[in-house]
Amino acid sequence: MPFGRPRPERADAARNRAHLLEVARAMIAEHGVEKLTMDALADHACLGKGTVFRRFGTRAGIFRALIDEDERAFQQKVMSGPPPLGPGADPVARLIAFGHERITFLAERHAIARASLERDDPAPAGEGNISRIHLRMLLIQAGLTRPDPGPLAVQLASALEGPFLLHLADPGRDDPDDTAIALLSTSWRFLIERLTRP
Repeated sequence: MPFGRPRPERADAARNRAHLLEVARAMIAEHGVEKLTMDALADHACLGKGTVFRRFGTRAGIFRALIDEDERAFQQKVMSGPPPLGPGADPVARLIAFGHERITFLAERHAIARASLERDDPAPAGEGNISRIHLRMLLIQAGLTRPDPGPLAVQLASALEGPFLLHLADPGRDDPDDTAIALLSTSWRFLIERLTRP
């Protein structure tokens, strides 16, 4: 394994990646997730199929890259966006806002999250995000010391991530509807308010 920091991405490779993701989003918006293949993406992006394979590895890799890009934008809103999701609000209000935004985030990307799962190794989408760390911090700020906020944050984060929403969604529908999102958000608020009640 080489020592030191990883080599920075070449400018042309970074441009190709950004272009491919932009084209992928346009294709999904126009034709849906099922029509996005490695070959179709290469054709629409006017790039060689080898470039697409080197960049993403598999078809699921395209969707993981889309989710990862959106994850970074979501995390930026959590870390420095306006309250109550961002800093500056009461920790309980931030916990409730985080759950609502996270449920909406994943529900709106339900079809992409499904497509990001590899057939042979179905790792849940979103498992590398900051949910557990952020929730633990807010639980401590809210004065919750029992039960232990560490394991509790793991359980709460699990209730907000891809596998849970994939399980709840109707398999015949691309995305959970507004009613399902509202019910999940209401349940999350109830759970947080009960947990943090003096």
